[in-house]
Amino acid sequence: MKLYLILASLFFVQFSFAQDASTTTASKVWSLEDCITYAIENNITVKEAALNKSIAEIDYSKAKSSRLPNLFGSASQSFSSGNTIDPITSSYVTDQINSTNVGINSTMTLFQGNQISNQIKQNKLLLEQRVFLEEVEKNNIELNILEVYLQTLYSKESIAISENNLAASEKEVLRAKARLDAGTIALSDYTEAQSQAATNKYNVIASKNDYQQYIIQLKQLLELSPLEDLEIETIDENMDLINLEIDKNQLYNNAIGFLPEIQASKLNIAANEKELDIAKGGFLPTLSLTGSIGSGYTSINDNTFSDQFDINFNQKIGLSLTIPIFNRNQTKAAVQTATVNIEKAQIQKQGAEKEVYKKVETAYQNAVSAQEQVIAAEASKTAAEQSYKLAQKKYELGGLSTTDLVISQNTFTNAQQNYLQSKYLNILYHQLLQFYQGNDIKL
Repeated sequence: MKLYLILASLFFVQFSFAQDASTTTASKVWSLEDCITYAIENNITVKEAALNKSIAEIDYSKAKSSRLPNLFGSASQSFSSGNTIDPITSSYVTDQINSTNVGINSTMTLFQGNQISNQIKQNKLLLEQRVFLEEVEKNNIELNILEVYLQTLYSKESIAISENNLAASEKEVLRAKARLDAGTIALSDYTEAQSQAATNKYNVIASKNDYQQYIIQLKQLLELSPLEDLEIETIDENMDLINLEIDKNQLYNNAIGFLPEIQASKLNIAANEKELDIAKGGFLPTLSLTGSIGSGYTSINDNTFSDQFDINFNQKIGLSLTIPIFNRNQTKAAVQTATVNIEKAQIQKQGAEKEVYKKVETAYQNAVSAQEQVIAAEASKTAAEQSYKLAQKKYELGGLSTTDLVISQNTFTNAQQNYLQSKYLNILYHQLLQFYQGNDIKL
C-alpha cells in the first residue's frame, strides 16, 4: 500500500511539473526582440564564431609567450661495462660503471628578424578580426530572424483571408443550392460555386502549411526543439516608418563606417601585411641565448653521491647565431605568397564594399517602391472590397451569375494578398534601412 502511494505521488508531481512546463512554453509569445536576443545567444553559427574568437585569443596569448625563454629538465641513468668513457670525468675506463646525470637547460631568442614581434602584432590583428566576424554572424542571424519573422506574420494573416473567403464561398454554395432547387439557376452555376468553395478550402490548407513552414524556419534559427510550441507577437499596424528623405550616398557611407564585415576586411589586409614582414624576417640571422646547469655521479669515483653532485656541479651560458645562407628558396616563396595574399585581401575588401553598396542601394530602392506600392495596394483593396460587397448583393437578388461573383471574389482576394505582401515588404525594407543607419531593428 505504501509503495502504491509513493508511486502515485511521484506520478502526480511529474504530471504537474510537465503540465506547468507545457503551460509556460505555450503561454510565451515571442516578440521580434525576444527572437533576436535568444538566437544570438543560442544559434550554432554564432556560437561557432565565438569559439573561433576564443581560438584567436589563445593564439595571441601563445604568440606573446614566444618572447619568454624555455626551460627543460633532464635526467639520465646508465650502466656500462668494458672499454668505455666515464661520462662524468671523461676518462677511459675498463670497469663496470654506474653513472647519473641531471641538468636544466634554457634557450631564449634575442633576435629573429623581428618575426616574434610581428607575429604578436599579426595575432592581435587576427583576434580583432575575429571579434568583427562574430558581429557579422550576429548581424546575419538578426536579419534572417527579421525576414522569417515578417514572413511568418504575413502567412498568419493569409490564413485569416483564406478562412474568410472559405466561409463566404460556403454561404454562396448554400444560396446556390436554394436557387438551384427553386429552378432559378442552372446546375453549372451551382457546381461552379462548389468548385470555388473547394478551391478556397485548398487555399486555407496551403496557407496553414506555409505558416507552419515559416514557424519551422524560425525554430531552426532559434535552435528550438521541433516539439516546442512557438507563437509570435503581432505588430502595430500604425507603426512609424523611417523617413525616406535621406541621402543614399550618406546611407552607404554610414554603413561602410560601422559594418563589421568592412572592418574585418581592413584587418585582414593589415594581418597579411604583417605576414609579409614575418616572411622577410626569414632573410635575417637569429641570435639566441642559451644556458644550462647540471651535475652527475659515477661509481668509479670514491666520493659519496652528495659530494660528487657538489664537485661535478657545472654552469654554462652562451650565444648562438644562425645566419641563413640558402634554404631552398623557402623564404623567397613565403615573401611572394604573402605579397599575393595582400593583393587578394585588398580585392576582398573592395568586394565587401561593393556588396554593401549593392545591399544598401537595393534596400533603399525597395523601400521607396514598397512605400508607394502599399498605398496603391490599400486603395486597390478598398475598391475591390466595395465591388465584392456589391456583387454579393446582386447575386443574392439574382442579378449576377455565379461566374461573375467568383471573379469578383478572386479579385478581392488578390487585392488583399497584394496589400498584405506590400505591407510586410514595406516594413522589411524600412527595417533594413534602419539597420544600415546603425540603428537597432525593432518593431
